[in-house]
Amino acid sequence: MSRLDEHRVHFGNLITAHVGLPKGNRIAEVFASTPRECFVGPGPWRLFTASGYIDTPSDDPAFLYQDVTISLKSESGINNGQPSLHALCLAALRITEGETIVHIGAGTGYYTALLAKLTGSTGKVYAYEIDEELAGRATANLSDLPQVTVLAKSGTSDPLPECDVIYVNAGATVPLDTWLDALRIGGRLLFPLTPDKGAGGMLLVTREDADRYSARFLCQALFIPCIGARDPETEKKLAIAFQRGDLGSVQSLHCKSLPDESCWVAGNGWWLSKTKL
Repeated sequence: MSRLDEHRVHFGNLITAHVGLPKGNRIAEVFASTPRECFVGPGPWRLFTASGYIDTPSDDPAFLYQDVTISLKSESGINNGQPSLHALCLAALRITEGETIVHIGAGTGYYTALLAKLTGSTGKVYAYEIDEELAGRATANLSDLPQVTVLAKSGTSDPLPECDVIYVNAGATVPLDTWLDALRIGGRLLFPLTPDKGAGGMLLVTREDADRYSARFLCQALFIPCIGARDPETEKKLAIAFQRGDLGSVQSLHCKSLPDESCWVAGNGWWLSKTKL
């Protein structure tokens, strides 16, 4: 095993251990088998911190195999996100081989590659990236994974392919109808529900049947805005809701009905409830 291979194996085990997964799990394996340096451009790299970006001292790829967020376009705030957050999300999505996945906000394709390896050669991944330059890089980076199709477009307007999983990597203020409509029964939608400023939360929605959705927050999260999935009025409501600090009380999503006393927050045509279905 080469030095970098050792770093990758340790990296996979480390970040999945952070989120409570046992050593040698499937998610650790796909992290270990995916060279991050192939997706983030040449080094040295800019790492995102709470105090701004800092540069790695050299172009040694070993610096990438830590739980760090790496800049893709620092002027736009676009990053290759924190691995432990994505490990938590991938575990919650419970992806099985052969499933169809939609990835919105694919960037240069690093986490798309992990999704593709989890669904395997019999599955399918549709990767949406609105930034044409990043989409071009993703197409090149993912060319060895025939189950992946990269689309240089938004994943918020046109109908999406029927799918088992939708993973959104940009902050929205609404679970869009186009997302919910694409889910098969038992399908899972995971996206950052975010206010205008500060952290929101990763909301996991499961389609239990035709018009019933369970929902729960996994953790707090901070993402760049998802173009086409934001509403200024709802941003304000979300800011108030997240300030209460009771994310764990959310248990279901309701659409096209009036909120009742169990409402955690309500948007235009949807609301989250603190009661089970």
